[in-house]
Amino acid sequence: MANRITLVEAVTQALAWELEHDESVVAFGQDIGANGGVFRATDGLQKRFGEKRVFDTPLAEAMITGLCVGMSTQGMKPVGEIQFSGFMYPGVDQLISHASRMRNRTRGRLSCPMVLRAPYGGGIHAPEHHSESMEAIYAHTPGLRVVIPSSPRRAYGLLLAAIRDPDPVVFLEPKRIYRLTKQEVPDDGEALPLDTCFVLREGGDVTLVSWGAMMNETLKAAAKLAEEGAEAEVIDLGTIKPYDSETILESVERTGRLVIVAEEPRTAGVAAEIAAEVAEKALYSLLAPIERVTGYDTVMPLFQLEMSYLPSVERILGAARRTLEAKR
Repeated sequence: MANRITLVEAVTQALAWELEHDESVVAFGQDIGANGGVFRATDGLQKRFGEKRVFDTPLAEAMITGLCVGMSTQGMKPVGEIQFSGFMYPGVDQLISHASRMRNRTRGRLSCPMVLRAPYGGGIHAPEHHSESMEAIYAHTPGLRVVIPSSPRRAYGLLLAAIRDPDPVVFLEPKRIYRLTKQEVPDDGEALPLDTCFVLREGGDVTLVSWGAMMNETLKAAAKLAEEGAEAEVIDLGTIKPYDSETILESVERTGRLVIVAEEPRTAGVAAEIAAEVAEKALYSLLAPIERVTGYDTVMPLFQLEMSYLPSVERILGAARRTLEAKR
């Protein structure tokens, strides 16, 4: 029987399934043991599986990431947690110089089946290092897979798939929607496919692509467009790198219009990469210029302005209406 749970509870449920069914899985990070993590994503796991399987580390992100690398090359499947994604940067050397290159460096003799989890994104009134959306850094690194869930069901299924993947995965959890909604999520150990988009709403007038917490605003914008007589196709990217370009291209070839929504900074982001590929491969299908609705090229502002930084339903609607009104 499926329980109605939140996204953060789905993360806990997926971790518990893998810890129970695969003895090579371990989880560790700052305060994830007795305290269950700052957002309680690992609540109860240490008590259930013991201190050798779920354990606390010092406040040392480079060590957490390096420990993941070392353990993963020796037959284990470590799941490391960084308390906030803005604190991952001390571990970037381990990710780029070692985790992402291990398979290539050893000519396939070793791989790195590790997951590095972190809450990410804005909208909870936290300081800037707690609120950044910097997935493009990791997406730009060859050898890393980047996954961002947007709902409890996808958090459960994608985290299972990430832990089972033979190569390193950066798993970013949008904390603004950790407890926003509940869904029925069967605890059946069934993973969702990586590298595959999820079509959440079908439509023939405009394609809306987003991921993570921004799916909430994107779906609301699609509902308002429907009230205005325009049917939007809504696509959840799911896996940021490598992303499923075929689903997006097929949609754009039908709708002729594309709006990409992301809370990342505008320049050189994932949204820019999607726009470039669509322009290369589906230019003659476009009936209007591609629109990007993103954050800005600034540090995430403090809480009084953070909602002005994040894309809103109104900004998404404005971009979609411009594409619908454009003349070829």
